[in-house]
Amino acid sequence: MAQSMQAPSARSGNGLFSAALRNRGLAAIIVIFILALGLVNAISPAPMSYFDFHSLANGGAPLALAAVGQTIIVLSGGFDLSAGSTISLVNVIVASLPQDTLAGQVGVVLLGLLVGGLVGAFNGFFVAYFRLQSIVVTLSTMFLVHGVTLLIMPDPGGAVAPEITAFFSGSAITDVLPASVLVLAVALLAWLYLKGLRFGTALYAVGSDADAARSAGLSVPWTRFWAFTLGGLFYGAAGVFISAQTGSADPLVGDPILLQTFTAVVLGGTSLAGGRGGALGSVLGAYTLMVMVNILLSLDVSAYYSTVAEGIVLIVAAMAGALGSEAPLRRYLSSVGLRLKARAAGLAASAATLKPAALRQMSAQDQGWNVSWLVRHADLVRIVLPAYLAFVIVVIATQVVYGGDTIFAWKYYDSLIVLGSFLAILALGQGTVILSGGLDLSIAWTIAFCGILAAGLINGSNLASVWVIPLVLVVGAAIGGLNGIGVAVLGLPPIVVTLAMNGILQGAALVFSDGTPAGFTSPGLRWLMTGKVLGITPVVVFVAIFVLAAIGLLGRTVFSRWVYALGNSPKASYLAGVNVRTTTIAVYVLSGVCSALVGILLTGFGGQASLGMGDTYLLPSIAVVIIGGTLITGGRGHYVGMLGGVLLLTALQTLLAGTTLPSASRDIIFGLVVLAAVLALRERSTG
Repeated sequence: MAQSMQAPSARSGNGLFSAALRNRGLAAIIVIFILALGLVNAISPAPMSYFDFHSLANGGAPLALAAVGQTIIVLSGGFDLSAGSTISLVNVIVASLPQDTLAGQVGVVLLGLLVGGLVGAFNGFFVAYFRLQSIVVTLSTMFLVHGVTLLIMPDPGGAVAPEITAFFSGSAITDVLPASVLVLAVALLAWLYLKGLRFGTALYAVGSDADAARSAGLSVPWTRFWAFTLGGLFYGAAGVFISAQTGSADPLVGDPILLQTFTAVVLGGTSLAGGRGGALGSVLGAYTLMVMVNILLSLDVSAYYSTVAEGIVLIVAAMAGALGSEAPLRRYLSSVGLRLKARAAGLAASAATLKPAALRQMSAQDQGWNVSWLVRHADLVRIVLPAYLAFVIVVIATQVVYGGDTIFAWKYYDSLIVLGSFLAILALGQGTVILSGGLDLSIAWTIAFCGILAAGLINGSNLASVWVIPLVLVVGAAIGGLNGIGVAVLGLPPIVVTLAMNGILQGAALVFSDGTPAGFTSPGLRWLMTGKVLGITPVVVFVAIFVLAAIGLLGRTVFSRWVYALGNSPKASYLAGVNVRTTTIAVYVLSGVCSALVGILLTGFGGQASLGMGDTYLLPSIAVVIIGGTLITGGRGHYVGMLGGVLLLTALQTLLAGTTLPSASRDIIFGLVVLAAVLALRERSTG
């Protein structure tokens, strides 16, 4: 009798344990969330009250809603970098429209959801039906939407009706239930409904294996399109909630949310490879992240460390999610162990035998000295020529707009080279990363951090520049090295590693400068960037030397052949004898050094450093590479083409600077140019 009474309990216990094993990510985040809440309660002077519960629920709701949207997109096998910009756009639109009547209030809420859905549909259309990389499409959309947002409202302002604020961020039941809990409950019920539909099945199938899903009769484009559309709808909901929460609008309010959404998604147990996870875990991940930040604040840790904490949490969570028998880190440690054993046994292969013979012979086979240069380099000319032709058109347009002897004076070209010098340097680093099949999103704050570090340490001294500049370049190399290790050794997606690094560097820059960068550049650096020798700015000579070195590096060196091979096929490169891990780390080190160099030169150009000084270079650093004919998927391109992209974008920027167009239009134009370039390259590559 006792045994029969205990059997159901044992079975239920086993069932619960089995369910936890099947949903390890969700089970883990539940435990972590409970522990984090317990820690907050333990270090707080008083037990958690309804006010604390209400504040926690409201504070994390926008991130939780955005994380649900990002989860749907990640499950389909994509990434969305436009989440923060979409939230800002919805916030600005909601707070800009009249809300005096009930119809007006309902209307702005519905409009906010619609705008988010339309941005998502825009992304989904290009990702699903043109088969473009989601990272590039959403990065372009991020800048497009950011420009539109600033055109609508360049500065914080607007107002949201008190009724909307009360409805979303008030109490559904006074002193019992915050309204935000109901909002999230509706969002999760909507997710459960979607998950139970054919779309839910297709979502997981496409994210796990798109080819297998297609073979099973599922429409991969349809699934991806609706994944991005629904993701945008949830971003719209997050924008509406932020509007209700703040009662006003800020065109930059969504910027910090991008890093947080990925952190919440990974914390919640959703695989960044797609096909595994769910929205409930992401909601709990969002609140766990918020509680972690609150713990730091409760311990009197500066708020400047919040982005550092978020970046570290993202890396750790992504590493934990990637652990397994086939995890890259485990394979790497296993290979190291085997090599050490082989070396101890005297069986290690010599460096000569590891050298890829196929790559050594490539240049000899491809020389083709019996044909003309144009025939031998027909592919190169085809991919780089459009950028230079477009550059000539922009130069002619500049002459038409400004008249006089604008383009016939050396001053115009001197200025063009000086302004383009930063992008010419970044093109080498970012371009090499893209050629290898990766992407570096940490450029923005690598530039800012290294610039702030250089200005603070130089502090106007030419003598200090002698040791500070090499030191800062080493720091840039170290940043790039960490990115490379995350990608090559830990096996994490480049977008995750470099986005997390960007957040870490943002916090580091704030901590180092205490929120207000100090110091200024040396007279020597200032002269390099703004002085004149026979009418020529000294940095022009430096750029010429740099360009020649860059062309040589990405020309016929062994390193360049390894980079191209890696971009075409990492597996084939490995089988051919290419040291894939070392090459991957090397390209990110190069990108870090180039970003650090730009940070130093920018301080010389402006006299001092500033927070966010690198933000305006992220999209252009990618744009010049793509415009120059480089495939975003890697394996094809040339620095000569990238240089054409630099000239085109800089000339276009110079042309727009003298017009009456608002500065926000530059982001819109850059976003459209990148999207058009990717589309054009896709058509050529598939034709």
